[in-house]
Amino acid sequence: MSPINDTCHAFLPYPDAVVPHAATGPLAGLCFGVKDLFDVAGYPTGGGQPFVLAMSGIKTKTAPAVQQLLDAGARFVGKTVTDELAFSMNGNNAHFGAPINGAVAERISGGSSSGSASAVSNNLCDFALGSDTGGSVRAPANHCGLYGIRPTYGRISLAGVLDLAPSLDTCGYFSRDAETFARVSSVLLGEDQVAMPTNIRLLKPLDIWAMLDEDVMAAQADPLARIEAALGKATETRVIQGDLQVPYGCFRHILGYEAWTVNGPLIERFCPPLGPGIAERFAWCKTVTDEQVAAANALREQFKKQLADLLGTDGVLVLPTVADIAPLITDGGEKMESFRNRSHQLLCVAGLSGFPQISLPLGQRLGAPLGLSLLGPAGSDMGLVRLAQRIANATQS
Repeated sequence: MSPINDTCHAFLPYPDAVVPHAATGPLAGLCFGVKDLFDVAGYPTGGGQPFVLAMSGIKTKTAPAVQQLLDAGARFVGKTVTDELAFSMNGNNAHFGAPINGAVAERISGGSSSGSASAVSNNLCDFALGSDTGGSVRAPANHCGLYGIRPTYGRISLAGVLDLAPSLDTCGYFSRDAETFARVSSVLLGEDQVAMPTNIRLLKPLDIWAMLDEDVMAAQADPLARIEAALGKATETRVIQGDLQVPYGCFRHILGYEAWTVNGPLIERFCPPLGPGIAERFAWCKTVTDEQVAAANALREQFKKQLADLLGTDGVLVLPTVADIAPLITDGGEKMESFRNRSHQLLCVAGLSGFPQISLPLGQRLGAPLGLSLLGPAGSDMGLVRLAQRIANATQS
């Protein structure tokens, strides 16, 4: 069911299987791709790793998140490439290739939901499912000029989905426009238990913005002004009490410990060939100690409370999605890793707190997309989606 002539390398070349969908529903007329971490009946689930694919077998049940979309009338068109074991932000799988960025082909599509972002940005489907642990939806959304969400932790079911770090993993998705994004959101998210007030407090965290280079800061000026025109002037604040490296270090230890717990047995038993960067990352993960992760989890709870107190029920942060536009495909491994580490310092705010974040495709630099994000209190997902619609409508008028 994958689109014919997928020259963008977004989809995996699995044999087609029939995936029934409802004839009518709120998503009727839309088609979607699914990151190859999610089970779809009739297909294997490979996780971007040949050994995982070999052991998968053909699945007989579809992941609930995928089934919700099918039941709402959306049509499945294929499984999309993921970075190996979902553990990269580069969008280049050593075994299955590099999906092409539909916004600017000479730059990376971003990982680990690279295939899903590529498929949507190249108009091969209307929307696509991904997963976001440390930024795997938000970063590709930035790179490919898409709407992308990391929802409140636990908001969307991850049953029938391969784990990376279970206490950080979330189900996210991409679309090219705010209207489609809202339609998909209504199906997957449902309504918020506590509605976001009409008059929000827009907050600009200076400590986060200070991480940007001057040219990136300048490129974000117009997108920020457009958000403020739609939502009101942002009040300056701070998110981190102290050094930004502290929450980032906590995030790394939790992610590393859980990623090794999930994948270490496979790696040690079969010694599968791992792509550049992946092998080194897992080697580091193996070194994280019980004491380090216990300390990180304690700091995570403290950080989550501080952010919850700052936001209350009506506060929304406006912050850069990642450190810059997507790196060039030709950039070396050291430069890619530096970009990854800098970006994770921004992305870990939502990751550690479990709060929802939406990346909006509002800016550009050097002819490439540059995302700006809204981050709200836990459970405010649909409220953020509606704010994104307000901004899109204000921009179009």
